[in-house]
Amino acid sequence: MEAPAGLRLALVFAVLVHLSLLPTSYSLSSQDLQIVSAERRIDLTSHITRVYLTLKVENTGTSPPASEILLAFPPTEVDHIALLKAAVTVGKKKKKSYLPLDVKPSEGPEAPNETKFFTVLLLNPLSVGESLTLEVLYVLTHSLEPFPLEISQSEPQLVYYHDSAILLSPYHIKQQITVIKTPSTKVESFSRVEPTDHAGTELKYGPYEDRSPYSFSPIIIHFENNNPFAVVEELVREVEISHWGSLQITEHYKLVHAGAQHKGVFSRVDYQSRPSLSGVSSFKHLIARLPPRVHSVYYRDEIGNISSSHLRKDSRKVSIVCYILFSTVEKQEPSELEIEPRYPLFGGWKATFVIGYGLPLQDFLFESSDGRRYLNFTFGCPLAETVVDKLTIKVVLPEGSKNPFAIVPFPVEQSLETSYSYLDVVGRTVVVLEKKNVVPEHNSPFQVYYNFNPIFMLAEPLMLASVFFFLFVACVAYLHIDLSIRNFIVESFHLDYDCLVAGVLQKSNMITNFVVHLEVMKIFQSYRFELAK
Repeated sequence: MEAPAGLRLALVFAVLVHLSLLPTSYSLSSQDLQIVSAERRIDLTSHITRVYLTLKVENTGTSPPASEILLAFPPTEVDHIALLKAAVTVGKKKKKSYLPLDVKPSEGPEAPNETKFFTVLLLNPLSVGESLTLEVLYVLTHSLEPFPLEISQSEPQLVYYHDSAILLSPYHIKQQITVIKTPSTKVESFSRVEPTDHAGTELKYGPYEDRSPYSFSPIIIHFENNNPFAVVEELVREVEISHWGSLQITEHYKLVHAGAQHKGVFSRVDYQSRPSLSGVSSFKHLIARLPPRVHSVYYRDEIGNISSSHLRKDSRKVSIVCYILFSTVEKQEPSELEIEPRYPLFGGWKATFVIGYGLPLQDFLFESSDGRRYLNFTFGCPLAETVVDKLTIKVVLPEGSKNPFAIVPFPVEQSLETSYSYLDVVGRTVVVLEKKNVVPEHNSPFQVYYNFNPIFMLAEPLMLASVFFFLFVACVAYLHIDLSIRNFIVESFHLDYDCLVAGVLQKSNMITNFVVHLEVMKIFQSYRFELAK
């Protein structure tokens, strides 16, 4: 009986030791690293919140070099993160450069209040006594809450922003400061965590010194923000590739004003006569940045074409100095399409429209060294300062394309489907890319690779030639065959007439023979009567 009891005691002891070691390892890593200085700048000038974070991290422990750094976020903030980037600073002053680092979600150590973590993987481990400067950018969407929730046409829009005056971190922070920039000087109220300073459009919290890990001091800022809260609930971009020299883009938008809901009636007279006082939080036009050399642009909705749009193309001549001579080349700048819906958008109002345009194929389609062709196009939404809740990009490849795959600089959902167009036989392969919570920082190039045999370019011309050939043969056959109804009736009439005449003649002969027979019988009877006398 003692042996099993001793075994159970040893097992329990081993489990306790194992469990105690796990948090100890995390706590050691947290104690080994400390943040010497932290500077956080929060930009609230738009409905998209951008946070710029500069951290000077130092390894003050005695354990092996650190290969990663943890970033902590409140659980309510993680769901609003659309983009998170990190880079390490190399060099000083004018020779300063930034090397991007990989960032991925992490479980991290056990932390209070269900704190969420992201892990920044360092290129070179941080040894004891060494330090580095880490630059972090993360973008938040739907983080500004309108209050009041409903406003009239003449009222400005006020919003709430929730955060912490102290940076949430698993490391000890020796010194930190937070600067919050608002779109205007109209700040209704804000929380004070001394030292706090408000000057112009900036709120300054700090400096705070020697803050322990997971320190948190909630703040609320109530301020005026009349910038367009433009949110695209769903955007479907179709990119159709034609090897005959064209790239056709079609974009389907479902746009909504995500700000404070509009209450009351809408007066267009007040809106037009007092634009600075009436409907200041609404927007009546948006700017779409399109690629250079765009052509065949159209803008329509469910009713039809909308003529209230303007396309601006800008090309600048730039002088380039060469070793041999001076030359002037024309640098193509992005085109801007000013989109104006049929009516201004207030809070809660929606608009559905379609934008289409063409692009030269040689600017976006290339051939790799291994013979594969690839499309180099821009991910994201061309509308400026717009959040896209759900973005779907469909790249329609030419018929006969094989082995397609996409390379995107951030995680997306990829799938394949087949579509059919005019003169297609086997259908066209479509590469579908889907991503949620898309911001302007996602407007990065992506590539779609595929194999294509040039012989397939002759499929449609040969099919067209075959169609015209068979049409020509059918026309010739039609011209040589008489299928008119009139001739058929005439021939039928002649046939029936001949049959009728033959029948009449036959009947006439029968009647004639019968009459002759009667006459003969009559003569014969007369002759017999004369003999009887």
